[in-house]
Amino acid sequence: MHALNESAENYLETILILSKKLPVVRSVDIANELGFKKSSVSVAMKNLRTKEHITVTDAGFIYLTDSGREIAEMIYERHQLLSSWLTFLGVPADIAVEDACKIEHVISKESFDAIKRHVKR
Repeated sequence: MHALNESAENYLETILILSKKLPVVRSVDIANELGFKKSSVSVAMKNLRTKEHITVTDAGFIYLTDSGREIAEMIYERHQLLSSWLTFLGVPADIAVEDACKIEHVISKESFDAIKRHVKR
């Protein structure tokens, strides 16, 4: 798996989340969701397409490839588990979500797996 920067991981996670609630995902949907300019999203989509993490149809519909989905699901799982765990520990929900967003990109697989095992007990 290619090492991706935090921004690329966030885009993949956003595409995954949007694909769960929209029939198709377009750049404009991603821009609206993240509060970014459409031009910024277009540059990011071009990079993700080059790395073969997404495909984009002629109509502008964005789909995750297998590698893109794998990364998106990993980040999404980390986000969900870390934010719910922090909330459980008494951190206010808005701060827990914000902190989970930061942690999900920098935590090692080993540390995340250890937390996951602990939480599942």
